[in-house]
Amino acid sequence: MESVAVVAVPFPAQGHLNTLLHLSLRLASCGLPVHYAAPAPHVRQARARVHGWDPRAVSSIRFHDLDLPAYEHPPPDPTVPTCFPSHLLPLLNAFVAHARAPLAGLLERVSASHRRVVVLYDRLSSFAAAEAARLPNGEAFCMQCVAVSYNVAIKDAGHRLLRDHDMVFHPVDVCMSEEFNEYIARTWDDCQGAAVGGMVLNTCRALEGEFIDEEAKSPEYTGQKIFAVGPLNPLLDAGARTPGQPRHDCLDWLDRQPPASVLYVSFGTTSTLLAEQAAEMAAALRDSKQRFIWVLRDADRGVTDVVHEEEGADESRHATMLSEFTTQTEGTGLVITGWAPQLEILAHDATAAFMSHCGWNSTMESLSYGKPILAWPMHSDQPWDAELICKYLKAGLLVRPLEKRSTVVPSEAIREVIEKAMVSEEGLQTRKRAEKLGESIRASVAEGGSSHKDLEEFIAHITR
Repeated sequence: MESVAVVAVPFPAQGHLNTLLHLSLRLASCGLPVHYAAPAPHVRQARARVHGWDPRAVSSIRFHDLDLPAYEHPPPDPTVPTCFPSHLLPLLNAFVAHARAPLAGLLERVSASHRRVVVLYDRLSSFAAAEAARLPNGEAFCMQCVAVSYNVAIKDAGHRLLRDHDMVFHPVDVCMSEEFNEYIARTWDDCQGAAVGGMVLNTCRALEGEFIDEEAKSPEYTGQKIFAVGPLNPLLDAGARTPGQPRHDCLDWLDRQPPASVLYVSFGTTSTLLAEQAAEMAAALRDSKQRFIWVLRDADRGVTDVVHEEEGADESRHATMLSEFTTQTEGTGLVITGWAPQLEILAHDATAAFMSHCGWNSTMESLSYGKPILAWPMHSDQPWDAELICKYLKAGLLVRPLEKRSTVVPSEAIREVIEKAMVSEEGLQTRKRAEKLGESIRASVAEGGSSHKDLEEFIAHITR
């Protein structure tokens, strides 16, 4: 009988899939057998989109499809008042209702041939903790894919750390749909009574040390261990090439640009810009005269055709606007309407800053490479991340406050922040703070760093 196996159960959204796959790869690189279980389209999505790892490392993971019945996958609706990707709710309801049975079967098979089965489950896939509890040799750990400071803020919006830095926590009903809040409540109810060994965090003390200590004091973690092991994304050298993967054309373009001269613009996989807002963004980028890479794509659907996506076969709904825009900005910038190699773009010396939706994955990636963030939060935990970035870490500038999400931000307002970030003294100081923070973050995962130690302790604990 083998010793210990890990079974990772992500929530089927890109940032969550990516985080648990990065952790799975870290654990597999240390010799642990790791299984990764998700709905079939999302297994394909996670494998196709992971960057920074040798394909041979990815092949060391044992992937398993959690079969779901057919569900609707409507297109994203950019007019939703909360900006929340409500079009994903049919997927989420199918996932929580039907993934449990195939997961239980997988856990039973793995349990039969191992001394211990460690189930690493996303906080939004909490039913996996209940299934782990059914095993005679199961142990569950929660993988948190959002900032730990979010936990502190949601429990006490008047907490000392928030007051001291003038940070505002926007209520969950403002940032998420009612249906998604009901989904969260339902998934958390699923794991009530299940013994959980602790929590693994994609963060580090350089970013959230005070918040990690505050959260650890919470009574809910009595008898549990907390491991802050981030950033989980690979830390690439500038200009690095991922073995076995073709290099994206945008990286060759970046090679020809001066150092710290390019603004990277991307709003993640769950947000869709209104056509009017995309036009204002285009005008702002054009009139700023700054170099840029702009990823302009709609949010993921409940099922993503990654092959179709990589080939860029879909014509952008912004095609008419982009035809004129790309002519006007030829030589100054690039527009990508398919998937972009975000890690490699952020690692590149030519990239100066990142205009972002402030998803936690993107936040960790940007700051780990020392790149400041121009914050444009959309929904969920993103407004909080923007508060943390701009007010606590002082490593970013706010472009669009959440209160203005129902209006189209004019190009002049966007251009003003772009120019402040790229050419002003205030922008230079923000970039220096981000660069220094990036050094501290990278030191945390190096030998002797806090995250390196916590990962070692986590592995020692689950293999005890």
